[in-house]
Amino acid sequence: MDKFRRKLRTKAVTAVSAVSALGLVVGCGGSSDGGTGGGKKDGKVTITMGLYGVMGFKETGLLDKYMKENPNVVIKADVAGDEQTYYTALQTHLAAGSGLKDIQGIEIGRAKELSDTQKDKFVDLAGTAGTDHFLPWKQNQVTAEDKKVIGLGTDIGPMAVCYRKDLFEQAGLPTERDEVAKLWEGDWSKYVDAGKRFKEKSKDDKVAFMDSSSGLFNAMIYGDSQQFYDKEGELIYAKNPVVKDAWKLASEAATSDLTAKLRQFQPGWDPGLANSSFASTVCPAWMLAHISEKAGPKNKGKWDVAKAPKGANWGGSFLGVMEKSPVKQEAQELVAWLTAPEQQAYLFKEIGNFPSSQAALEMPEVVDAKSDYFGGAPIGKIFGAAAQEVPDEQVLGRKDGTIKDIFSQGLALIEAQNKSPNEAWKTTDKRIEKAAG
Repeated sequence: MDKFRRKLRTKAVTAVSAVSALGLVVGCGGSSDGGTGGGKKDGKVTITMGLYGVMGFKETGLLDKYMKENPNVVIKADVAGDEQTYYTALQTHLAAGSGLKDIQGIEIGRAKELSDTQKDKFVDLAGTAGTDHFLPWKQNQVTAEDKKVIGLGTDIGPMAVCYRKDLFEQAGLPTERDEVAKLWEGDWSKYVDAGKRFKEKSKDDKVAFMDSSSGLFNAMIYGDSQQFYDKEGELIYAKNPVVKDAWKLASEAATSDLTAKLRQFQPGWDPGLANSSFASTVCPAWMLAHISEKAGPKNKGKWDVAKAPKGANWGGSFLGVMEKSPVKQEAQELVAWLTAPEQQAYLFKEIGNFPSSQAALEMPEVVDAKSDYFGGAPIGKIFGAAAQEVPDEQVLGRKDGTIKDIFSQGLALIEAQNKSPNEAWKTTDKRIEKAAG
């Protein structure tokens, strides 16, 4: 599960730290109001929200703005720092039929499981006014088989490749982002080939070309419409050529000594950023803030962003309204407002949450956005183009997040324990069977 994905962003780290201790205890239903939904009293409407990480609504003042524009509305938001803890609590409350907030956050790795097994607990947002601005594939991720939409999209995670210009130059590789993108244009195997050139020419054998093989694996599979499951909900990872090709190429990178053996967001990765242990990493839009913070001021301007070989998406969230909410109409209006293009563009400007709204992607503040830390990289254009390349149909499965983590662990067996790709695959296959059935 991508539980680390939202815990650290520039301008919001302090906010996360402040709410984490509370969030880990209360989850999504243990607040001072007893964990129940809101209601109406004395002309006031109280709307409760269960959120996690840094979704940005509370941290950037959007909730305060909504209350100022709607003085009869009071919004109470509980924020859990850890998504795994949040989701465990959400499952408990869904099963009990109590303790739910009026609005609940939904992480992409949970979307399929909730739309398959808990859709009756959510309001159908398919007909919500003014919500036809989302990227098609974004809303498909949270749409049930009967076309019921259990949430509206917040952010997404289109992918690029972040790289160190100085380390590329030392290895005789291009440094200008358009030329770098041409190194691997259209084919992830060219990215590995560039890594082999880097290794051969690099003047520092302690610097790896990429952080980990699992990052490469994720980028490859999430550029396709199907990964681990088919449309019928059957596990297909073992025979899906997309997964098999990604495993083969990621294994090649691991066995060719191209990686620093540092899995993203695992121990050692942050110091690796600070100490220049690797020259590139596959980076969703939301990762830029984390890189800039952990790599630190001394590496400002050394990092840049180049277009990935193929558009892909890793991450994203939704907001859903609970069917039993006593204020579900008002909650729907709030969700529609929070996910409107203007608010999505504002969140991107403030904390880097990349919009899932097609209309927001076309706004000047998104299109023309550049990153000072990453050498003035036109991140609005780079990640916006990647978002457009993601297939309109994204087939999700109930245990997508779990399976992704197991594959990452499997590739780590090759990198860290010198297991053969065949041995690691067999172990991975057994673990998936046990976890997903």
